[in-house]
Amino acid sequence: MSFRLPGGALRLAALVLVTLPPAAARAREGADSVTLGELSVVGEGGPARPAAPGFGVAAPQGSAPVVIENPVGQVVTGIDRRNVIANRPATGVGSVLVNSPGVTVRQGNGARDVIISIRGNNARSTGVIKNMVVLEDGFVVTQPDGASRFDYTDPRAYSRIDVFRGPQSALFGNYATGGAIAFRTRTGREIDGYEVGVDAGSYGYLSNFFTVGGVSGPVEISLFASDVRGNGYQDHASFDTQTINLLASYTPTPDNRFTLKVINNDLHANLAARASLAQYRINPYQRGCLAAASAAPGCTTYTYFLNGAFGPTVPVTATEAALQRNDRRTIVAARWEHDIDAFTTWRVQAGFDERNFNQPFYTTASRGSYPSWNLLTDLTRRGDLFGLPATGYVALAYNTIDNHITTFNRAPYGGPRLGALIGDQEAVQSNLGGRARIELGLSEQWTGVLGLSAENTTIDGRNLAYTTTAAGTARTIADVNRSFLNVAPELALVYRPSEAWQFRGRMAGGYTTPAASNLFITPAGLPGNNTQLQTQENLGLDLGVDWTPLPGISVSLTGFYEFFRNELVSQSPGAGLLAYTFNAPASEHRGIELGATWDFGPGWRATVAYGFNDQIYTDYVEQISAGSLSRRFDRAGRTIPGVPAHQLLARLGYDVPSGPLAGLGAFVETVVQGDFYLDNANLLKAPGYAVVNANLHYDTDLVGADAKRLSLYLEVRNLFDTVYVASAQNLANTISASTGLQNGAAVLATTTGSIYAGAPRSFIGGMKLSF
Repeated sequence: MSFRLPGGALRLAALVLVTLPPAAARAREGADSVTLGELSVVGEGGPARPAAPGFGVAAPQGSAPVVIENPVGQVVTGIDRRNVIANRPATGVGSVLVNSPGVTVRQGNGARDVIISIRGNNARSTGVIKNMVVLEDGFVVTQPDGASRFDYTDPRAYSRIDVFRGPQSALFGNYATGGAIAFRTRTGREIDGYEVGVDAGSYGYLSNFFTVGGVSGPVEISLFASDVRGNGYQDHASFDTQTINLLASYTPTPDNRFTLKVINNDLHANLAARASLAQYRINPYQRGCLAAASAAPGCTTYTYFLNGAFGPTVPVTATEAALQRNDRRTIVAARWEHDIDAFTTWRVQAGFDERNFNQPFYTTASRGSYPSWNLLTDLTRRGDLFGLPATGYVALAYNTIDNHITTFNRAPYGGPRLGALIGDQEAVQSNLGGRARIELGLSEQWTGVLGLSAENTTIDGRNLAYTTTAAGTARTIADVNRSFLNVAPELALVYRPSEAWQFRGRMAGGYTTPAASNLFITPAGLPGNNTQLQTQENLGLDLGVDWTPLPGISVSLTGFYEFFRNELVSQSPGAGLLAYTFNAPASEHRGIELGATWDFGPGWRATVAYGFNDQIYTDYVEQISAGSLSRRFDRAGRTIPGVPAHQLLARLGYDVPSGPLAGLGAFVETVVQGDFYLDNANLLKAPGYAVVNANLHYDTDLVGADAKRLSLYLEVRNLFDTVYVASAQNLANTISASTGLQNGAAVLATTTGSIYAGAPRSFIGGMKLSF
């Protein structure tokens, strides 16, 4: 599958956009025309959101929204602050994003780190976020190598989160094969004062947060800051993290707007050990594991060279090894938005994003700095095309990242000690591309969409791999100089016969190029040469219906079928080794997504978000070696590991609508996830789970007090104290070095470095005062 269009396609699209005649004349004549805004209905049911100022812009009402505000034909879930964040101790973004159908959440490595997947894309990862583009207030916060992290995303900073599902490269470019997530922070006018709050709970959890915001003439500012820390529910899992998130805008004239975005997050986290499935069943929370010599049954240990390089080894626990993550993320970005006329808006934005890390992980330690730049200029025009209302959009984007990472063996005892250098990698990756999109109101009921993205990615780098023995240190060199040219189309058709019904169909493509880090980790889980990787491409088909018969009822149902070529799949080759990436030549993802809300009585609301995923290899032969033997296994028809078939959020809540108890409310919810395979041969499964949470909250205005409003909340997480798998690294299948036969489930079940148990029953409560 390849998407190749003539080189002049983007130039033609830009020409069409520039020549779109404005609709002003017909509007002044009062003609009976249909504006595109009336047809731009997306999301999980319900009428379209009204046209709003762009992300983070203190713009006058009626200013042109940016393209991601309300794109026609997209499968988008808008997660609103009011029902999901405001009345609960939102300790991490994962508990928020499960409100979108098609989203699965896994525990990452420490603190607030979570792994988010859309339609199963990225569900196999236990590190950085891949296969999606993440934005905040219109600025891209996915680095040019495709990596995103959610350590910095304190949910209290946000007013809305939009989840775009399905291939999105025509709109967002490289890495959007699974979709995109757009965060929107609270603006100054939303806050209009300042707020202070504190949350506290089980296992030493403590969060202090502060928000201030307001508008003064042409200036609007909002600032969020938090300090969060805890001891964790496992041995060696304490953490503390600090976040600052600033959004400021300046509107000197009605047609000029400037926006500044600053984010900084510091994370210091101890890491618990990842267990095998067998160890998880014995000791799920890895307790009593301070020292290997006295460790309780089921404790995970890692094997370190005594001298950190070669020779005799010794087992160590997570505490003895001092496993850690010490990361800093800094983002500074700015945007100028100019209305050329009443129908045309031009934007220019630039951002600097650095990810700095020192991670003495399981059996290796990585130190690095990944500074990057992200530049974008785009043009949006509303007008008529062939007498039909249209919105056109063209963009040119460039981003680049300069990677430098050194990898060391670990050495035992005495803190996070480093052993011998085993890898030194430097690489520069750049992406340059153009995107074009037109939304055309074909009639009062029909809207069509045509989009296109073309992008060139270059990676130039070198990895030095070192092997140290008693005879000395040997060095091997792997160089890469790769270029990838990718094209992705989008075609959508929306039919809205009435206010209550909307039918939509969409075909779209996506592409994800390998990152430099993928090219230099071998199937042995060590730094080396893996430079043969190809671009992952997918073509997705969506059919959906949205039904809103009454203001309090909305139902959205979507079916999807996606065809992948060279899907990038990651897995672990063994205990504590680095996960490596390979291409599966062909695979298919198909499923169903359901979102529904029902306000069935005064104060009552029921919410359901469900996703079904069925993903299989259709062409993949895996070669496995052990000793002098190699064997090939046909995986066609096997389920792709790491992806649960079922994901469900169901919530029932009641808020007293009036009277002396107005503001008092409660809800109970369950999060259900199905089991999933851990290996390509489908021999071993991680068990599914169902976790129940309960919440009680109270929100009231304060009369005659210095504060304007008081919010109180208490939540019990995992009410029934269920033991469950919150994260599982995929495992590589192995063969016997003597017989060549594939090892069975019993061998896989004893392979460490995979499982994190989810948190047991925990209590978290807090309060917030608004002034």
